[in-house]
Amino acid sequence: MMPLSYANPREEAVIRRIGGSPDVKKHLENLGFVAGGTVKVITALEGNVIVKVKESRVAISDEMARKIMI
Repeated sequence: MMPLSYANPREEAVIRRIGGSPDVKKHLENLGFVAGGTVKVITALEGNVIVKVKESRVAISDEMARKIMI
């Protein structure tokens, strides 16, 4: 298991766990990041990670990406 921020671009992975405070977990869940779901890293630019989750592209900070374990 590793943080999403360490995933290689174009790599699809299954979300194993979401960390952080309850507010952070709820925010990530609202964006579509749920345990058991799939996520694909599109690219990482200047401290942000662009991912594809549930047929949508979402940009999250590297700090948030470190809370998503794959």
